[in-house]
Amino acid sequence: MNYPDTYYSRTIVDRTERPALSGPAECDTVVIGGGLAGLTTALQLARGGQKVVVLEAQSIGFGASGRNGGFVSAGFATDVEHIARIGGAERAHQLYLMSIEGVEFVRETIAALGIAGADPIDGVTSVMRYDDGAGLKAYAAEARKKYGQELTYLDTASVRQSLRSTRYFHGVRDGKAFHIHPLNYLRGIAAEIERLGGVICENSRALSTDLAGAKKQVRTENGAVTARSVVFSTGGYTDHLNPQLRRAMLPIATYVMVSEEAPDLIASAITTRDGIGDNRRAGDYYRLVDDGRRLLWGGRITTRAASTAGLVQELRREMTGTYPQLRDLKTELAWSGLMAYARHLMPQIGEMQPGVWHCTAFGGHGLNTTAIGGKVVAEAILKQSDRHTLFAPFGLAWAGGIAGLTVAQLTYWKLQAQDWWRERAA
Repeated sequence: MNYPDTYYSRTIVDRTERPALSGPAECDTVVIGGGLAGLTTALQLARGGQKVVVLEAQSIGFGASGRNGGFVSAGFATDVEHIARIGGAERAHQLYLMSIEGVEFVRETIAALGIAGADPIDGVTSVMRYDDGAGLKAYAAEARKKYGQELTYLDTASVRQSLRSTRYFHGVRDGKAFHIHPLNYLRGIAAEIERLGGVICENSRALSTDLAGAKKQVRTENGAVTARSVVFSTGGYTDHLNPQLRRAMLPIATYVMVSEEAPDLIASAITTRDGIGDNRRAGDYYRLVDDGRRLLWGGRITTRAASTAGLVQELRREMTGTYPQLRDLKTELAWSGLMAYARHLMPQIGEMQPGVWHCTAFGGHGLNTTAIGGKVVAEAILKQSDRHTLFAPFGLAWAGGIAGLTVAQLTYWKLQAQDWWRERAA
């Protein structure tokens, strides 16, 4: 793909290239996967004094980890009520508080490491595409009461003042949520891991493992790492290296596009720097990037490989259906990435066997949960806490294979139809 000189493309051109693993290496923990979860785990382990090696099959942040929408906000891919039905009300409460902690972890990491290129912008607004202001006010009040979140309710006039679309009725703004350039964030974490003595090997796909003994071994094409602990954080690109993990996740593709530089045209529709997401299942999310000169727009999911060009046309229909004034706004760059989803829609975090950990299935959760997932796995390895056990009810249940993908796609279409009907019945 050709990358014009814009947004992610400049980061791709400027990236540090790291050599592949060559020969034997020894460390305390080897992390397989150089995405959000893997690098956060490695960072916390390195901060705790461990010698860490990260094996990445491609390059740091490859796929959805480095090329997602960049939203950092509390919550999970499913609601608290669903979490409580599986794990109980108190566990659901603690997990939601942990998701808030994940937001602050990302913010503090950017500040502590001085990751200027992460470009954090405060504010994420969730907008409603049907008329239920009372329900949204009640939601904001409940979040304040239960979790201490300061959510600001926005009436229709307020929403449409900054989002000039008749599609939206009400909104709720989280001023402590924010959005960032995720690939630059990851690059900053990687640099800190290396400063602390960690080793990151790109183009180093893990091909086989020996996990039976006290010392584990992970082999690549040209080398092998021996360690006391192994962390699998391979996300949507999980292959058959770990069959138990592979059968427990569904690879789901998501799609993002970035517009040409057209600040005046974009401002005719959108006048806020907040990240925006609507209330539909797998709905639209978007934000201004490059100091407001371009628009990043994401959404849509598919359970099988699809033409990025074709999906971009669907994204453009969503964008122009919401903002007809943007019909002449050209798309300059588009891409897709694979996310990992579990059947229960929660992250899969825990110890598979002594010394073998997994930290994956963060599809639809945002950057906060990958951060907290990596943090609690590192805490467990360092024997600092057992907070990872909060995720115990959300285990490695079989995701259904090909049948699971079919069911997921059918469910997505059903939810889309329900959204369509609800909006028109309101």
